[in-house]
Amino acid sequence: MSKPLPSRILVLGATSAIAMAVTSRLAPQGAHFFLVARNPDRLDAVRRDLLTRGAASVTTQAIDLDDTAAHPGMLESAAQSLGTIEVALIAHGVLGDQKQAQASYSVAEAVLHTNFLSAVSLITWLANYFESTRQGTLAVISSVAGDRGRKSNYVYGASKGALNIFLDGVRNRIDRAGVQVLTIRPGFVSTPMTAHLPQGPLFASPGKVAQGILKAISRRKDVVYLPGFWAPIMFVIRSIPQSIFKRLDL
Repeated sequence: MSKPLPSRILVLGATSAIAMAVTSRLAPQGAHFFLVARNPDRLDAVRRDLLTRGAASVTTQAIDLDDTAAHPGMLESAAQSLGTIEVALIAHGVLGDQKQAQASYSVAEAVLHTNFLSAVSLITWLANYFESTRQGTLAVISSVAGDRGRKSNYVYGASKGALNIFLDGVRNRIDRAGVQVLTIRPGFVSTPMTAHLPQGPLFASPGKVAQGILKAISRRKDVVYLPGFWAPIMFVIRSIPQSIFKRLDL
């Protein structure tokens, strides 16, 4: 069953291409935003753009989301500013460099911290907040890479796979309180993070992914693959026996 799109929205990683595509679609309905990202100049540019598009209010806070100690104060400020958080979209993350990460634990640790541990910190606070208010949507951008480890990106994939499992547990815990926990699993998206990769037919635009996210929120989905053709692709990849999979060049 669909529900109206939300109007009081917290966005973490608000200057990412997908996050901006989502907020630009919500602004014309007069939404209120609390935007968080690392770069204050880029945040201000997003703020001004959303107000031009019709947003009712846009508050920004510039912090490095890797700094988990700063999360509680920032999230409390967001809840106070918005009055109530209806949707929290977690959209920050890094792709990392697989070759560097497989050669250096410190590089791998940084990817895992940004993509998993910092997200766990945010999700923990938000899950408790939404459970206490008995409403809300916690939407988290993960990746199809988390479905199965591959030699080309298993450090990134492990960070997203761990995130998927964590979200499964949170959903199992707070769904009965009326809270939607949405795991968003995009495939390749044409963003600055993937600009160094060859752009093939499997790449989607941030706008297409944003449309899918809003539809999934409206329909109270638990997990969404974006674009949708990734669901059967990943089903096939997960189904390949390990004895065969380990010999593939993926």
